[in-house]
Amino acid sequence: MRAFGSDSIPAPTIPAAAQWHPGAALDPDSATAAYLATVPPAVRERSHRYTDGGYWLQLWGLLLSAAILLFLLHAGWSRRIRDWAERRSRRGVVRSFLYYVVFTLIVSLLSFPLTVYAGLVREHAYGLSTQGFGGWLRDQLVGLAVSLVLGGLAVAALYAVFRRFPRRWPVIGSMVGMGFLVFTVVISPVFLEPLFNRFTPLTDARIRDPILRMAHANGIAVDRVYVQDASRQTTRISAHVSGLLGTQRIVLNDNLLRRATLPEIEAVMGHEMGHYVLGHIYQFLIFFTLVILAGFAILRGAFAWATARWGGRWGVRGIDDPAGLPLLMLILSAYLTVLTPVLNSYVRGAESAADAFGLNAARQPDGFAQIALKLAEYRKLDPGPVEEFLLFDHPSGRTRIRMAMQWKAAQQ
Repeated sequence: MRAFGSDSIPAPTIPAAAQWHPGAALDPDSATAAYLATVPPAVRERSHRYTDGGYWLQLWGLLLSAAILLFLLHAGWSRRIRDWAERRSRRGVVRSFLYYVVFTLIVSLLSFPLTVYAGLVREHAYGLSTQGFGGWLRDQLVGLAVSLVLGGLAVAALYAVFRRFPRRWPVIGSMVGMGFLVFTVVISPVFLEPLFNRFTPLTDARIRDPILRMAHANGIAVDRVYVQDASRQTTRISAHVSGLLGTQRIVLNDNLLRRATLPEIEAVMGHEMGHYVLGHIYQFLIFFTLVILAGFAILRGAFAWATARWGGRWGVRGIDDPAGLPLLMLILSAYLTVLTPVLNSYVRGAESAADAFGLNAARQPDGFAQIALKLAEYRKLDPGPVEEFLLFDHPSGRTRIRMAMQWKAAQQ
């Protein structure tokens, strides 16, 4: 089977303990240990440093965001931005949109040093980025422009709900939030993703045809598989299914094509098809709508309590005042941080279901195990059970390899 590139991990081979032997049952635990043992210590150590550093980076990012939001409130900047927006328009929707634009630009500017470190400097230090500063900055500015437009529209709509429905806004606001989520998912493959990458049909029949056969066998009516030129930004391998209501696409990136064998590619695409067939996009939308609804219920009480104590000092008049957006974001950020283990467990469960589907669809357990090893470049391969439960939104490499080896053993 053709290998599409080199890798920092030795060329994919099936360890002796993971091979079928006549008259001997495959032991999933021994096979998993044998696969894990193929990862060089230097690769494993670098992966651990990257993962552990990522935890600290998330913490510092949360603290920096909280500090910026509190600064905007206590220094009176939020009130001044609100007053400036009110002088520009009498319409509440326009005022909210203008406030959000200025607010987002200030927050982006104040957090820019950490953004540069996390998105560029650190990625280069671990050999994961292929961009120079100019290309990276261009993508950041495009992302900021998208955020200003879509985020501004969402915030304007939300504050219109605050004004129009002062008592029922948590429920109606959640519905509006779901509407924007659906809208973003629908337009993303057609209008948003092409802003950052080129997507071209996969033409190599040796790779394309097995993927399409697998898709058709599982009821996915597609006639194309798309390739994303992710190598212009990163060395990471990935694939995804995106879109909704007719805009769905099956996409694999060019790093996967270059660095993986055909069994590995089939294993990855089987997993991505699992998300599609199992309806995970729809389930995620419903789940996160409920998360938003619960968050808004908490927000109602927490916002009222905070403004009763400090609202006069901050110049925040009520929930429908855009000057209170930093407080709103601070409360929701704290809520989502506390909820992180729940969110991670939900997503990890969906990923595990897609893994099981992919194993049955592609029937490439060793390809599945080998691709899990490649992901060890930036994802800790063998975390402790508590760490995996609390902090991983995907099954660990060890968990995935063991699932593949259990599936393989069951086929005997």
